[in-house]
Amino acid sequence: MSLALDLTGRVVLVTGGQRGIGRGISRAFLDAGATVVTCSRSEVADPLLGTTHHLCDVRDADAVGALVADVVAAHGRLDVLVNNAGGAPAADAATASPRFHEKIVGLNLLSPLVCAQAANAVMQRQGSGVIVNISSISAARPAPTIAAYAAAKAGVDSLTRSLAMEWGPAVRVNAIDVGLCRTEQTDDHYGDDAQVAAVESTIPLGRMARPDEVGAVAVFLASDLASYVSGARVACDGGGEPPVFLHIGRQFAASASTTQEN
Repeated sequence: MSLALDLTGRVVLVTGGQRGIGRGISRAFLDAGATVVTCSRSEVADPLLGTTHHLCDVRDADAVGALVADVVAAHGRLDVLVNNAGGAPAADAATASPRFHEKIVGLNLLSPLVCAQAANAVMQRQGSGVIVNISSISAARPAPTIAAYAAAKAGVDSLTRSLAMEWGPAVRVNAIDVGLCRTEQTDDHYGDDAQVAAVESTIPLGRMARPDEVGAVAVFLASDLASYVSGARVACDGGGEPPVFLHIGRQFAASASTTQEN
């Protein structure tokens, strides 16, 4: 038995909604019947059929304001904002420049706030709306080379709770803490199929997420089924990561067993 969510008549804006996880999110909302608008800083070679795409640098408050105004002018309303745009290259925290850290925090924390402010102004006038922030398991999991990114995502999780408290009851605000996800950039990050398989073997569900699975969570949070969910952080990480001591323990046990057999 399947439960289909119908968002017909809802207008959705997905930042960074034409590539990677964002494309999966946009497709999920289209499948649910929503009108989907996307934006990015650069042109897209193969925009997702059925979406309307705009050029917008989400770090620019004036550009974001103009984008939201265009969406409302074209469609009469804005029901859902998905703050998906973000990311960061790996960088050593000890040597990365202050300018680098400023850009990473600006894109991953301040931009979602700027977009949320513009969307909230419309949603409050409407008397309803939903904001979904795409966060990361990095918000709670330390890792080398992503210090500024992880700190920004931790800020997004905190921001989500604060905005939910400030902007309710008209606007619900939630976050999705996304784990490892298969996208067109997976090979660049993790290597060949064997290396990807090795990474996936550490995930309790045995594989990385698909972008459409993250999209399904976003659609749920935007739907009436989540009408009493606000200020929440929903983990979409395949069960998380086993503690390192368990991995070491298994290795030790296997080694001890082999020694006894020999």
